[in-house]
Amino acid sequence: MPPTLSRIFFWPGIAAMIAYAVIWKQLGLEALFLVIILSILEISLSFDNAVVNARVLERMTPIWQKRFLTWGIAIAVFGTRFVLPILIVSTALWTSPWLIAQLALSDPTSYGNLLEEARGSITAFGGMFLLMVSLKYFFDSTTSLRFITHIEQHFVRWGNIEAVEIAFAICILISLSFMTTYDQTSVLIAGFIGLLLFILMQGVASSLSLDKNHVAKSGLALFIYLNILDAAFSLDGVIGAFAISNNLLIIVVGLGIGAYFVRALTVYMVTRNTLGHLVYLEQGANWAILTLALSMLGALVIHIPTLITGLIGLGCVSVAYVASVRQNKRHS
Repeated sequence: MPPTLSRIFFWPGIAAMIAYAVIWKQLGLEALFLVIILSILEISLSFDNAVVNARVLERMTPIWQKRFLTWGIAIAVFGTRFVLPILIVSTALWTSPWLIAQLALSDPTSYGNLLEEARGSITAFGGMFLLMVSLKYFFDSTTSLRFITHIEQHFVRWGNIEAVEIAFAICILISLSFMTTYDQTSVLIAGFIGLLLFILMQGVASSLSLDKNHVAKSGLALFIYLNILDAAFSLDGVIGAFAISNNLLIIVVGLGIGAYFVRALTVYMVTRNTLGHLVYLEQGANWAILTLALSMLGALVIHIPTLITGLIGLGCVSVAYVASVRQNKRHS
């Protein structure tokens, strides 16, 4: 029997209550309010992430699905939202990660400024990775179900050309590199790293069959891919969180709680076969990813608020949900 919604969200709820209590006791009521705001923002702006993760999670065995919710949350909280930005800043400045970590803990304001300076590299990396995720989906000619049929049919025609999504992504990256206000070399290097990482993960995941001899390896590959996908989704949000607070503990706890709920939602969707019942939800999520990727890459040239980008993505998923419900009513 599939777990209920209350059972799925029991442990994330317990973790949230403990974290809120600790923040309130150690930092006060204002800090608690900021953590709650960050948690809500992370949850509300990550529905598209949950939907796409659910499709990948369906290909994993139950034990790897459980590891995605247990081991994965540690990676999401400390790896993506604390360690990864430190590594990116240290790489951009050619400085020791340990020194950047000390600065993040002792002087969050200065760390936030350094993170802002590295925004070009961060958005280029995350934007290219997410762009490849969405283009790989839309250019797939084997997908029969379409949401915005008129537009998506043109994608399918282009999809008959081998590796067209790679060529398309490279053209966008090179074009933006000539217009960006950030360092052109850093943008190009970070963008190509995001592109190559996607190709590498796709190749590893595709090369491992799902028979009994490769279940563990394929589960590990998909687990790594999901965490990289989560990182790409979250990078822009980590930078945006400094507009709400410059306290690293508040940011990590707030975004981490939101990430825990999003991962629980992903598992719930898999166990309830939500994507099977709401047929257009996956298409809507991929449109949301495409808009997020283009917004991140567009931010290399002009300023685009993270909240606007997130609301557009949420709108794509909401429209797909309504269309799916109507489709089910017509069939019934």
